[in-house]
Amino acid sequence: MIGDRQLMAAHVRALFTSDARSRLMTVNEPGGGLPGPRLFLGRTRGGNLWRLRADLPDALAAELEALCGDEPVGEDLLSPPRHAARYVRLLEAHAPVRESEAGPAYRFAEYPEPARPPVALTEKDAGLLRGGFEKLVEELTDWQPFVALLDGGRAVSVCRSVRITPQAHEAGVETLPDYRGKGYAADAVARWALRVLPLGAVPLYSTSWENAASQAVAAKLRLVQYGADFHIT
Repeated sequence: MIGDRQLMAAHVRALFTSDARSRLMTVNEPGGGLPGPRLFLGRTRGGNLWRLRADLPDALAAELEALCGDEPVGEDLLSPPRHAARYVRLLEAHAPVRESEAGPAYRFAEYPEPARPPVALTEKDAGLLRGGFEKLVEELTDWQPFVALLDGGRAVSVCRSVRITPQAHEAGVETLPDYRGKGYAADAVARWALRVLPLGAVPLYSTSWENAASQAVAAKLRLVQYGADFHIT
């Protein structure tokens, strides 16, 4: 089994593009994405990992890296990083902080067959996204695997690969309001993971600490938390 720190490394590579120095550049999206965070800190029980954005001054980068190296390694992945407030202050002095995010990162320990089997979608199935998921039509080509649960001839819950590398795929799941809390999202994620495995990649699932619904999906699928993200843009 891949170790927790290795999973975190695969996770950050899937989320963002990097330069030759492993400095972050952009969000990993087809055609290029927005700038990545200025600081990414991934904590696991097997060790911590951090990445800084390529445009940070060297002196600031060195100060941030020293703080990241002082973060404890252990079982407590629920508490904020030891130096969370100092990271924000340092980056705020460089440029306004636009966003600070944190949350759990999960791996699959088992791969159950979903109770309601979703169907795989490609660009020829765009019509099934009408009635709530029109904004996702343009993702059908690049964000594969893409699966959906249908009701009345339309998609009501979808899960697709929103960040992709040869080593790992990150799940992106959405469910229409009337179908939330009924197990649709968990079934969609379960089928998505089963379609990622034959590609030779690891299916990964992450969310924010504030997203109770997404964490409930992880609990229903018995996902295992291997780490915790903290990033500042």
